Amino acid sequence: MKKLKKIVNFYVTGFQNMPPWARALWTIILIKLFIMFVVLRLFFFPNQLQNNFESDKDRARHVIENITTP
Repeated sequence: MKKLKKIVNFYVTGFQNMPPWARALWTIILIKLFIMFVVLRLFFFPNQLQNNFESDKDRARHVIENITTP
């Protein structure tokens, strides 16, 4: 637990000691990552296996058929 606290403290103090322009840049980067991985995934990449198949057995069969066919 102490090691985790030291790691978190390292990043927190590093972020606090940054110049304002660097803090703004990191904020923009984090917002863009959030948009890419959360928002775009929700709207543009729905879970096709969950929507098209009823059970895990059907999903597994579909995946195996698509992987093994040339």
